[in-house]
Amino acid sequence: MAGIFFFSCQQGYNGDSEFNRQEKRNERKVAFGINRKELEAWKKRVSEGEIAFLTHFWSDPRFPGIRTVTKVGCADLELLTAWCVKNGLNPKYIHHREEFPHFDLIGEKQKEILQKERQWDQLTRFRLVDGRETESADFN
Repeated sequence: MAGIFFFSCQQGYNGDSEFNRQEKRNERKVAFGINRKELEAWKKRVSEGEIAFLTHFWSDPRFPGIRTVTKVGCADLELLTAWCVKNGLNPKYIHHREEFPHFDLIGEKQKEILQKERQWDQLTRFRLVDGRETESADFN
């Protein structure tokens, strides 16, 4: 009898249903600063042929002082290439990942393009702009 009680307590004593456990899994961090839900939303948009942005914290000794990267993805390689050219980026640096081709933005170009693309949430969340810039009229 004690075994049955123990099993029942493990399954949901604190109200932790399967749905709640799934939701918690979706909120786990999968990279520095993003969660699974955000990653899945980016993947969906990329797969659908949209230009999609995903910023996360990042560290690489080749780029001292750089702490974030923005992945600009699109499954439509022609569209992604055209987007790169339009923004003064060399499309030869597109990462040709099977399902999720993307271009990595870092540094000043990252900030410039995120502002141009009106990605205010990512700019503020990852502290890529100072307070004066975030209060500008263009920010609304």
